[in-house]
Amino acid sequence: MAGHKIYSMSFAKVYPLLLAKVERKGRTKAELDRVIEWLTGYDGKALAAALADERTIEAFFANAPAMNPGRDKITGVVCGVRVEEVEEPLMREIRYLDKMVDELARGKALEEVLRS
Repeated sequence: MAGHKIYSMSFAKVYPLLLAKVERKGRTKAELDRVIEWLTGYDGKALAAALADERTIEAFFANAPAMNPGRDKITGVVCGVRVEEVEEPLMREIRYLDKMVDELARGKALEEVLRS
């Protein structure tokens, strides 16, 4: 998994960027946190701990309480890459989160973003 700079970045540094993206489009922190919880299983307390200890993105996903088994329903393009075609497992998880945040920011209903 070496070679991707993002793997060693702190999730605490990425989270504010995700939050800014959704808030610019009128969405809320609670909605972003719900998306993260759906994908990874991190509830509010666990997410706060992950942000406080500044774990890497690799550790954030590796230690996720419960990756959602329905996440393979996330399809589409993020940054010119089809998420369902990403072969590297960790990069696929990152792209899943990117895709869900993009959908939230574009105004999709939270239920649709969460594949409900």
